[in-house]
Amino acid sequence: MTATEQTHAEPGDGRAVGRTVRRKEDARLLTGRGRYVSDLQLPRMRHLAFLRSPYGHARIKSVDTSAASGAARAVFSGDHPAFAAIGLRARSALPSYVETEQPVLARDKVRFAGEPVAVVVGDDRYQAEDALELIDVDYEPLPATVTAWAEPAEPLHADAPDNVLLERTFDTGEVPDALAQAHFVVERELITNRHAGNPMECRAGAAVWDGERLTFWSGTQVPHIVRNMLAELLGVPEGTIRVIAPDVGGGFGVKAVLYPEDVAVCLVARQMPGTPVKWVEDRAEHLLAATHARDHRYRLRAGFTAEGTLVALDADVTCNVGAYSVYPWTAGIEPLMAGGLLSGPYRLQHYRCTVRGVATNTAPSGPYRGVARPASVFAMETLLDEAAVRLGLSNLDIRRRNLITAAEIPYRMPSRLVDDSGWYGECLEKAIATIGYEDFLAEQRRRREEGENPIGLGMACYNELTGLGRAAAAGPRMPFRTGHDACTVRVDPDGRVTVLSGVTSQGQGLETTVAQIVADAVGVRFEDVEVRIGDTNESLWGFGAFSSRQAVIGGGAAHRAGETVREKVLRLASELYEVGVADLEVAAGEIRVVGDPKPLGTLAEVARVAYLESHRLPEGIEPGLEATEFYDPIRGAFAAGAQAAVVEVDRATGALRILKWVCVEDAGTVINPQIVEGQIAGSIAQGIGGALYEHLIYDEAGNLSTGTLMDYLMPTSAEVPDLVIEHVSHPADNPLGVRGVGEGGTLGPNAVLAGALADALGVRITTLPLSPAVVWEALR
Repeated sequence: MTATEQTHAEPGDGRAVGRTVRRKEDARLLTGRGRYVSDLQLPRMRHLAFLRSPYGHARIKSVDTSAASGAARAVFSGDHPAFAAIGLRARSALPSYVETEQPVLARDKVRFAGEPVAVVVGDDRYQAEDALELIDVDYEPLPATVTAWAEPAEPLHADAPDNVLLERTFDTGEVPDALAQAHFVVERELITNRHAGNPMECRAGAAVWDGERLTFWSGTQVPHIVRNMLAELLGVPEGTIRVIAPDVGGGFGVKAVLYPEDVAVCLVARQMPGTPVKWVEDRAEHLLAATHARDHRYRLRAGFTAEGTLVALDADVTCNVGAYSVYPWTAGIEPLMAGGLLSGPYRLQHYRCTVRGVATNTAPSGPYRGVARPASVFAMETLLDEAAVRLGLSNLDIRRRNLITAAEIPYRMPSRLVDDSGWYGECLEKAIATIGYEDFLAEQRRRREEGENPIGLGMACYNELTGLGRAAAAGPRMPFRTGHDACTVRVDPDGRVTVLSGVTSQGQGLETTVAQIVADAVGVRFEDVEVRIGDTNESLWGFGAFSSRQAVIGGGAAHRAGETVREKVLRLASELYEVGVADLEVAAGEIRVVGDPKPLGTLAEVARVAYLESHRLPEGIEPGLEATEFYDPIRGAFAAGAQAAVVEVDRATGALRILKWVCVEDAGTVINPQIVEGQIAGSIAQGIGGALYEHLIYDEAGNLSTGTLMDYLMPTSAEVPDLVIEHVSHPADNPLGVRGVGEGGTLGPNAVLAGALADALGVRITTLPLSPAVVWEALR
């Protein structure tokens, strides 16, 4: 359970933004009326199952589907012309990038255990699974490489003989001299553990091809991108494809990828016109074949002055990107984020960081909540903690000396990103005050004196780049820029409002928050706004859910469209009621003279004229009350955050118990306090799981050893502590003043828990996760 400190006073002026309102989604979701892909039932629907490689690396000598064909509706292998003609090629214009192809179904070679080799169509999933057993594949095993910082046993791709798919160096040019002149240099090597996204609902897709048009239901975070990519891959006009993302049970970035399985579902549908087909991933498949993340190695050298000021950082970062460059985000998604944001919220002039994405015989690595930054924050905070020990400073004081301040904003980071938030110190001070710093020190001394189990305090400061605009999104140099979203706001003839938005929801409550934004922008009640999302035939263009972008960009577009509609309403009302536009306002669906509580009329009355009584429209005013607006923040908005925790360590077993956890974040303008705090709490829980439990382990042959939830441990409510969540609120420079909040909570736990262990035991653990066995071994 989560205990929160509510510090946002809800508005008392009738505005929807800033209030905790009942979520519009909850009525259907809590009463079992949610509509997920797995709920979809269409006449004559068939079901798919994938045959997956049991080898991490092997040549395919032959695939015999003859026996399976007699036991199922259809069987397709990678040699089928429809499948062989298509390959997924994530593109990037970075000079060092090696473009590779990922087949829809493996041909000639498999590159990770779990890669799909064939697909079977059955009357139900049971028949399809049974038929899989009849497919005979002749494999020639090859040596596997599962560690990105080991010499490859055999290259995965002919075009990358060293398995390096991307390499880039961020360099200010003066690092060697600055390190040579530093008072001392801290050197560390850190390794972070491999994670899975594990949303409650695994991947799922259903498709039907009617001979001319394709409809694809998908639990995706990016329906418009999926439509665009499918049209390109299938060679059909984009307007002939409809992608529908119904209710989605979690995403966390894992569903922001177009997978070979997605394309296979659509190809099977096209091979069987008029027959709907569906595939729903099970948990074992998810752990085996959905994208992974976080498998990094950091080699670091940081120079400090005698006063504890960070003067230079030299870093070498290797990211295990798995067997393929994930489509469409490329192999650069983690290494480029790590290099671009490694210095975090700390002042730094001299910076050199070489990052690389290295292919291995493991599942492809892709976007996952916090992309790379839980690892990079762990790296930076470890360096600061070690420097504090060397200088005899507290962990708190060394951060105070190095954090970017409000006076330095806008601050150009060494990677050239522009930080527009200087409130890191305020977040840190509030977190430390809330956790009871002086009381902790007293209790720590008492326990040491009396020989009780030790306690330690860890802390972390971080910046989250949210709502990436077209300038901030330029790093991977993909063929598209993820900068803008669109929204249409329409006042209907009855005075209610319909919103067609490009945002997508995987449980974040976007129907609610967009309705709050539009209600205030237009001047209607929250209850009178309906938001429609997730259908490319209906909703406006939006890039989807990733990079904590939807409140900033989708919300900005909704706000702009709502304001434009309100201006149209006021212009029409001004003519109808013969009152100057500047003297009118719309509030709670009523037209009023400013300062006069008695309404002149209602929005419904004005809308009736706009739609049904056009003979009453004044000269120069078009029928209808509708507007479409786009919004792109150009760069984005940084969100500041700080976390601190007190932990107790059992010396006998290495078990760690979290006694207290505090998080303070700057979300700018808070649209819905309960949703914001839910996002923070959920992301902290995922961060704690990654720091303490979650670890995908491959053996030397490329077999996944942690392929079930019995082996891949995840935190339950018993392992997640009560969380104290507080806020500072400094509006960002965008239409709503919002800063994204979806990922920040994941960034701190690695560093917080490692720092707390070091503070408690005097032992620095450099390899994650921080399991009892690892702690116990370090104590020995």
